[in-house]
Order: sequence, then structure tokens, then C-alpha cells
Amino acid sequence: MIIDEFFADDKKWWDTRILATDISGKVLEKAGLGIYSSESLSYVPVRWRNKYFRKHGENTYIIDDRIKKEIIFRKFNLMEDIYPLRRKFHVIFCRNVMIYFDKNTKDRLVEKFYNFTEPGGYLFIG
Repeated sequence: MIIDEFFADDKKWWDTRILATDISGKVLEKAGLGIYSSESLSYVPVRWRNKYFRKHGENTYIIDDRIKKEIIFRKFNLMEDIYPLRRKFHVIFCRNVMIYFDKNTKDRLVEKFYNFTEPGGYLFIG
């Protein structure tokens, strides 16, 4: 939604797709549906809820297809020696996963992320 707002009419000139990965097929399947509870959208600005979501059930909303089609969901194991990625990324977000690894594994992951980040790109770890 942020990308859509930022690029607006110029979005057609940019590759704004997002690669969303997880090791769990169930998590990816659920995420791919793009269905959210009313409660989970409570912090989303009303303008964005009205623009990017439509009512899907009594207490659920579904994300608009024009946003959903921008996201590619793939099963991905960070522990693989070689990542099956074709190109580098301008931004990488690694959330809620590194807390499970020891320092050596974290260091190896950060190095892999670095190698898959475009020069001047960003890595966010949380």
C-alpha cells in the first residue's frame, strides 16, 4: 500500500513486486488469501482500509487484487547453503526469525542478505 501510494501513476515504470517468503506452507497459504480480521486492521488508516480492502465476511476484509498481485509468495529456507534467487533486492526485511538462531548463524545470514542486497540497498532486521 505504501509503494502504491508513493509511486501512484508512475508505478507502471517500476518493478514494485514483493517476494514474501516463509518456511511454512500453511503460513504462505494463509497470507496468500489476503484475508484480515477487522481487529488486525484497526491500526490501518481508514482511507487505506477503504481504498485497499473490501468486506469479506462479518468481521473480515480482503485485500484488493491490484495489491495482492504484487506479492509473490514462496517457500524459502534461510538455512539453505545456496539461495535460489535470480537477482538482488533493494530492500530486505527479515522479521521474527533471527531470534531463533545462534550468533554464528545470524552472522552467516546477515552476510547472505548483504550479498543479495543491491549497492545502496537496505536490510531491516526485527
